[in-house]
Amino acid sequence: MRTGTAHVRLDGGPTLHLKAGEGAWIPAEDRAERTITTEPGTVAFPLCPHAGVGTRGLPELTRFNVPGDWQDWLIQLFNLQVTPFSGHGYSPEAVAELLRHPGTRPPTPAALDHGPAPEAPATEERHRAPETLASPTMPRARGARAVAEELMHDPALDLTVDRWAARVLSSARTLRRDFLAETGLTFEQWRLHCRLGAAVEFLAAGYDVDQVAALVGFASRNGLTRAFKGRFGLTPHEFGRKLFARPGGGGLTQRAAAARQTDDLIRMMRETNTPAAPEMLPPASTPSHTNDIHVLSWMYRGSGYLDIGDRRYERERGVATWIPAQLEHVTGLRENSVSLPLGNASTADLHLTAPLQVRFSPAWDDYLMFCSISARSALRPDDHNPRHILDLFAGQVAAQRALSVPMPTDPRARAVALECLRRIGEPGGTQDADISAEIHRAFRDETGMTLARWRYAARMRIARDLLTGGAPPSAVARRTGYAHLPTFSAAFSRFHGLSPREYQEREAARSQ
Repeated sequence: MRTGTAHVRLDGGPTLHLKAGEGAWIPAEDRAERTITTEPGTVAFPLCPHAGVGTRGLPELTRFNVPGDWQDWLIQLFNLQVTPFSGHGYSPEAVAELLRHPGTRPPTPAALDHGPAPEAPATEERHRAPETLASPTMPRARGARAVAEELMHDPALDLTVDRWAARVLSSARTLRRDFLAETGLTFEQWRLHCRLGAAVEFLAAGYDVDQVAALVGFASRNGLTRAFKGRFGLTPHEFGRKLFARPGGGGLTQRAAAARQTDDLIRMMRETNTPAAPEMLPPASTPSHTNDIHVLSWMYRGSGYLDIGDRRYERERGVATWIPAQLEHVTGLRENSVSLPLGNASTADLHLTAPLQVRFSPAWDDYLMFCSISARSALRPDDHNPRHILDLFAGQVAAQRALSVPMPTDPRARAVALECLRRIGEPGGTQDADISAEIHRAFRDETGMTLARWRYAARMRIARDLLTGGAPPSAVARRTGYAHLPTFSAAFSRFHGLSPREYQEREAARSQ
């Protein structure tokens, strides 16, 4: 809870009331009905920790305190959960480790004592001993590999192929094809192989069969037992008994150590002596990828960058950036920085071929966070309109552009001026035939220009700012409503006395 008040109710039980600085642990129960409602002015972040956490403790709805120095770290964790960002220090293992009690240490990972591996061809994998089960081959295609890495990291993740595909900006058909072509296994076979490998590690770490079933994504003990025996010829119980009967059996692998750390997270949530948050937020970045839709990303804290080809676009505190669809790019965050996705737009709703940026003041922070949560989670208003972010961005662009031209003070004339600024990229813009004589008079009296001349001046001054920022003249022509570059160049030359290229070169020389 960042601001406001929320009410959480689980399966018809009593309602838990939360205020700023508090959180609620909602246990994972498939058949339980859960309701979360927020009051006006509330910003509440839904966070999903490691899938296995809820199966090993805290079965009841639980309130806990979130110290102020942890809040930005958790906001960034939300960003990493709903975007392709990844960064050292934000993994589920790191959550557990960072929240451990002061003075404790994570267990030291140790490899399983596998003993000599039998010489058997890959086709005999079905009856290979569990101690010698090799990790499944990793696919090379970007989307399939991202899915594989997440499942290796957390085999209990139980998403459909369609949901996995959406998560890595791919299609289900492509994902299935890449797994089969590059690993020799269907997606379902690969996931089963991954889960059984993890089950071997957790059994070796001393977890019982019921715990292991939950940790690796089986709905029941019986499901794990059938799959385990079908692959290895032993039940999980028989394997565990055989392993611990050997000297030195049962060491902790990295994954098993992470599970132990997650158990510590559960214990921490029952205590009050939470340690201080890390002093610095680690940097993070996305892999190089493309989107089928335009994505709006906002810098809440610190700074970042957007790389498209050999061009870098800086992203400063408060700046929201539309990232165009179909352009391969990398988005990065520097140390101690936080960003959030504000929403998406289809190529039909927004014509965009290059990044478009606008700055919001800190007074917008809570509202923009609310927009991000509404866009990327189920915690949203009943009347949530995904297109609202388009209007919000356009309105801020208009307000920012208003700084470049004299604005009329008459309310009706000012409304027309703002509408012209919002539609500055549309050829023609607002039609003068729709404007009353009183508004035309207000423009002349209050700006010293006719409406047509004011619109022309607005276009040219906005064009000047875009050119100073490094935008190519062809892109500036489109953004200011000119269908053809020569027409724009002639208009710009008349107003400024220089061609767009000459103006840009002069400004670049002045900045050196």
